[in-house]
Amino acid sequence: MGNSCVKRYSKCEDVSHLPQSPENLCHVSSTNSNKIASAAAVVGSPPSFTVDALAAFSLKSFALNDLKQASKNFNREYFLGEGEFGCVFKGWIDKNTFVPSRPGTGIGVAIKKLKPNSFQGHQEWLTEVTYLAQLRHENLVKLIGYCLEGDERLIVYEHMQRGSLDNHLFRSGALSIPWATRVNIAIDVARGVTFLHSLEIQVIYRDLKAGNVLLNSDFKAKLSDFGLARNGPAGNDTHVSTRVVGTYGYAAPEYVATGRLSAKSDVYSFGVLLIDLFSGRRAEEVLRSCRNKSLIDKWKMLRFMSTGQDGEYTKRKAQVIAELIVKCLQVNPKKRPDMNEVLCTLEQLQTTKARTHSMS
Repeated sequence: MGNSCVKRYSKCEDVSHLPQSPENLCHVSSTNSNKIASAAAVVGSPPSFTVDALAAFSLKSFALNDLKQASKNFNREYFLGEGEFGCVFKGWIDKNTFVPSRPGTGIGVAIKKLKPNSFQGHQEWLTEVTYLAQLRHENLVKLIGYCLEGDERLIVYEHMQRGSLDNHLFRSGALSIPWATRVNIAIDVARGVTFLHSLEIQVIYRDLKAGNVLLNSDFKAKLSDFGLARNGPAGNDTHVSTRVVGTYGYAAPEYVATGRLSAKSDVYSFGVLLIDLFSGRRAEEVLRSCRNKSLIDKWKMLRFMSTGQDGEYTKRKAQVIAELIVKCLQVNPKKRPDMNEVLCTLEQLQTTKARTHSMS
């Protein structure tokens, strides 16, 4: 890769004191068959957490009654989705004062509400607020505030109008996403993950999948759901030993087998996400069709590419994506590219498109 592709991302807030994200904060229930939960080594201990500590990050501490008012008491009419943590509702607040506003006025927000008596959800809530309070990037969902009142735990984000990428790829009746838009989404996600990996204290996202990628009205993609994120290895360490959590099919094989987590684990997950994005089929279905994951090659990947979408699609571009997927899915993590290399490859596709348009 040329030097022009090398990027170093600056952070809007100092994260040098970002606390270690212990595995006690990152547990997932084994009752969900799509989730991973095994007894690998557990390291660290929960960081001390107080509302006073959050005040340093200019977050709004919402009163529960205000969030009820903003969402019509969490009315089903405002329901956006549901996950392990709980339900997400749309709400309306004044853009300056953040007080509840009438529907359709002020700014729309997404309000994630913890399921009652969910200790697992409390742990992930703590992790998510801790990270997003300190991280700012155009491809990370923006955290506006939180609510910690009695047993209630809520998080307030910017509202992403088009919802999750998963819905656009796999929901029945969803319109096909143009090839060029898919490339842009891949670049947005790669920029978000590259930012996390390039921080002074590296952050490993650990749950990269289509359901955690949100899209705004212009299909700009942002990473959401940081409940399973954790700090990466420090110094000369190559990995951290953790409890194995995440989503089956997306988690890197060495992580599932040993609990050893590194930035290359996110790279593997990104490769799986690319299959979802460019085939329009569930990656697990595609990989199952390839039979032996260790023998995946670009020609097998090309067979599953979602072709015939628009004039932006070319066989050469599909080959580049297929080759990138194969590199990301290498069984040996040392053979996978880092996210900066992945981002560079994807951005070159955009550059090629721009050159082609300027010559026409």
